[in-house]
Amino acid sequence: MEYHVAKTGCDQAQGTEQHPFLTINKAASVAVAGDTVTVHEGVYREWVKPKHKGLSDKRRIVYQAAKGEKAVIKGSERIQNWQKVQGNIWKTVLLNTFFGDYNPYKQEVFGDWLVASGETKHLGDVYLNGMSFYEAGSFEQLIEPCIRTEVLDHWTQKIVAVPNQEQTKYVWFAEVDADSTTIYANFQSADPNQEYVEINVRRSCFHPIETGIDYITVKGFEMAQAATPWTPPTADQPGLLGANWSKGWIIEDNIIHDAKCSAISLGKEASTGNNYRSVRRDKPGYQYQLEAVFSARHNGWSKEKIGSHVVRNNTIYDCGQNGIVGHLGCIFSEIHHNHIYNIALKREFYGYEIAGIKFHAAIDVHMHHNRIHDCSLGIWLDWQTQGTRIGKNLFYHNNRDLFVEVSHGPYIVEHNILASEYAIDNMSQGGAYINNLICGKMNHQKVLNRSTQYHLPHSTKVAGFAFVYGGDDRFFNNIYIGADGLKEVGTAHYKNYTTSLEEYIESVHKKHGDVEAFAEVDQPVYINNNAYFNGAEAFERENSNMVDRGFNPKLSIVDEGEEVYLCCELPDSFENISGEIHSTATLARVRIVDAEFESPDGSNMSLDTDFLDEKKAQRSPLGPITLLKKGKNYIKVW
Repeated sequence: MEYHVAKTGCDQAQGTEQHPFLTINKAASVAVAGDTVTVHEGVYREWVKPKHKGLSDKRRIVYQAAKGEKAVIKGSERIQNWQKVQGNIWKTVLLNTFFGDYNPYKQEVFGDWLVASGETKHLGDVYLNGMSFYEAGSFEQLIEPCIRTEVLDHWTQKIVAVPNQEQTKYVWFAEVDADSTTIYANFQSADPNQEYVEINVRRSCFHPIETGIDYITVKGFEMAQAATPWTPPTADQPGLLGANWSKGWIIEDNIIHDAKCSAISLGKEASTGNNYRSVRRDKPGYQYQLEAVFSARHNGWSKEKIGSHVVRNNTIYDCGQNGIVGHLGCIFSEIHHNHIYNIALKREFYGYEIAGIKFHAAIDVHMHHNRIHDCSLGIWLDWQTQGTRIGKNLFYHNNRDLFVEVSHGPYIVEHNILASEYAIDNMSQGGAYINNLICGKMNHQKVLNRSTQYHLPHSTKVAGFAFVYGGDDRFFNNIYIGADGLKEVGTAHYKNYTTSLEEYIESVHKKHGDVEAFAEVDQPVYINNNAYFNGAEAFERENSNMVDRGFNPKLSIVDEGEEVYLCCELPDSFENISGEIHSTATLARVRIVDAEFESPDGSNMSLDTDFLDEKKAQRSPLGPITLLKKGKNYIKVW
């Protein structure tokens, strides 16, 4: 059955193309497995709450925009009754019943792992012709806007600036009493009653209330302006669009923007913990996160019931916290060909859960062919990164590109372009970095105060716990490019590490004791056949490599909007080095987890295609693209 929705429709109609429904929610209340809901041109201001689930990948419920038509779902409402207060400041007064039981101007940005900035922020927002405003701390700040334009990034230890300081002149402030909400805004020279002004009203645009609403497809919509809450791994994780602890969703070909916090959520729900660290204040968030994993297992967290989502070909931008987020619920998913940018650059609030993609427990997740730029952090994989593959992604103009934290592998980072000045935070073990172009620093740290879970291969069953001792990493066929004044580019920070499991075991057993002996010896690293240019430094025990620290490849990413190009020069000697194709057979087994680098189905894996999906020869040039050659290179990468 195909149901139709149109702005000319009526919810008392039959939902046919000739007699469509008026709201998507009406269609969602009757659509069952095998049905399609086609939404025609128009702006739909509603929170779509799918009621029924699909039954399998072949019997899904499909929600789609009509072909060639622009169907927009918004969490906002247009406001046209602004009253002038003074100068450029206007106000609107709304009864609290206008918001129902969720008032974004009363709801605070709140939760675990949020770092307080001294000012309380709320989930509301004001938009002038689509442009998001900044929240002021008081009415007085509306008169002379004084929004913080620089903050300290905790990880990079750099002062970072709000990218559009002109926009910080546009500010709002709200007062909420028992009966009404008054929103004040400085519109500068604009008349809000003549322009298109919207305010956040609803938490989400498309998100089921119940869990277990499986096998849903959401395709071809624009969704925007939702008052989504802060989504740490120890809380309910609702997004502007989300699966809410379900299985088998396909989210494709959508344009998603202006989520207050997170755009797409594949994450956990409240029953496994909901901001207990911030509410109870009796244990660290780390402890509650450990407990959430076991609570999820008791609640059916498994491949049979959760995850296996596909998120592809979406454009996601201008969100305060994440483009895609998910703790536990992201397992066995595929995230590919998405364009994610301008995430967490507004910097109204800050915390430890911010990235273009932020996943915890990304078991057997494959993230590939994504374009991620101008984000506070590109991809952040935190806890239980196991069987995970990050391949053929394009990173540039991020504060940091990739962060893998307190995980034990095996995980693979292959054929990526990491072109930001800060390329990798490696606070894990058991990784394989193969055929990447790495143009920034890599921070490598041990973590000996947080023991985190690892799993039986390709399963959510917990096999054990371990600290991150550092090492047990593999680096083959990568190109490292430094820059003036940029330190820690390359693999030299592994100095004095062992280089084989045999050497490691021998070194351990020369010492006395058990746990302390293993902690005193650095795990082996497997590093060979990499190229180092423009100040990048090599691991001193690397047997075969190319080191030309004086050569500057003059690398740049040329962003032309719809298309992106890689521009660089390589020395004549680049033709003298090549690398073999790596696979399950060539990559040493991970020590702690005692597992192989293999496909999610347990079969052997081979990294035999490059960034552009070209088949590789048995020995191919270093780096992510086999077209790279000596001299000048100008290659389309998006």
